[in-house]
Amino acid sequence: MNSILQYFLPHENNNYRAKLLHHKSLLFVLIIIFCASFLIPALRFNFPSVLGISADISSQKLLLLVNQEREANGLSPLILNEKLSVAAVNKAKDMFAKNYWAHNSPDGKTSWWVFIKSSGYNYVYAGENLARGFDNTDNVVNAWMESPLHRANLLSQNYKDVGFAIEEGKLSGEDTVLVVQELGGQNPASLAYNPPKNSVKAVSTVSNKDYAVKGSLISSLSLSSLIDKTILYIFIAVLTLDMIVVERKKIVRFVGHNTDHISFFAMLIILIGILNKGVIV
Repeated sequence: MNSILQYFLPHENNNYRAKLLHHKSLLFVLIIIFCASFLIPALRFNFPSVLGISADISSQKLLLLVNQEREANGLSPLILNEKLSVAAVNKAKDMFAKNYWAHNSPDGKTSWWVFIKSSGYNYVYAGENLARGFDNTDNVVNAWMESPLHRANLLSQNYKDVGFAIEEGKLSGEDTVLVVQELGGQNPASLAYNPPKNSVKAVSTVSNKDYAVKGSLISSLSLSSLIDKTILYIFIAVLTLDMIVVERKKIVRFVGHNTDHISFFAMLIILIGILNKGVIV
């Protein structure tokens, strides 16, 4: 039997148990995972331009996607406002500086609207949406739209202006990308938007400065998740093949918990997916 196949298929040469499922192989895989847990952070520290935080998010695309959602719901498109963008940047920097992830600072003295007011934007209506740990613009807007409170902010007819910030930094010791959206309205008599028939679709206005994060060539978080999932998928495949071969050849075993192991690995994959998903507040 091919020596490589012995690692994946049960056979008399490997005592009818794929070598990958033997204790020595499992120990070797655990050692590789343990070493990788130190190697990836070291590479991220020494080669940040290659391996680090990577997020393809820009304020220009955020504006485009948000306005598409508003126009689909009969609302006027938002206009990117430089003062609100400055407020968003200041809010993001404040969260990194004070190490918090919320609309209000830990001491309760700095609320989100303080940044809007200090930027010089005189509002009648104001709101804020936050996102953290997303790797692209579409996922940010989709997450906001799936949340009732964030969706209400995006689709409020009270807002006419918007500002964005996409900032990279450390929060609770973890490298991450924060997205801040500040919404404002200066007209107390806001009305629903009714575009004329056969009109050209509204084009979003973008300020001179476009806040964006592209990041490293390879995302360390995505790479870690990919490695973990690949290893788990391989074990699930081997366990499945093991079950099929054992069943077909009527091999008798005193111990066999392949189904339990497959379920366990599947739950680990789901957990990895949940832990690597961004969050909003």
